[in-house]
Amino acid sequence: MAKEFLEYFDGMSIGSNDMTQLTLGLDRDSGMVAEGFDERDQSVKKLLQLAIQACKDEDKYIGICGQGPSDYPEFAKWLSDQGIESISLNPDSVIKTWIEIAQ
Repeated sequence: MAKEFLEYFDGMSIGSNDMTQLTLGLDRDSGMVAEGFDERDQSVKKLLQLAIQACKDEDKYIGICGQGPSDYPEFAKWLSDQGIESISLNPDSVIKTWIEIAQ
């Protein structure tokens, strides 16, 4: 479906919170199930991988926003290794995340 989407748009900006919530079927704001909410889940990473590759194949932009890269610098590194073009971060996590990505 990403390829069809990219026929009409210049790229994608993925919300990691929304993608995780929809992929895992969990409401991150529900105390009953929020503990299972994790952007690093393999199923979420697989969908991110597919989206990143689709954008690369079509020479289109792809970025990510959301809490995941700020909470888990190793997740930001993984995204960088996959070829994501931009990562939005909370101000208090920029330095530690840059250090993680640079290693």
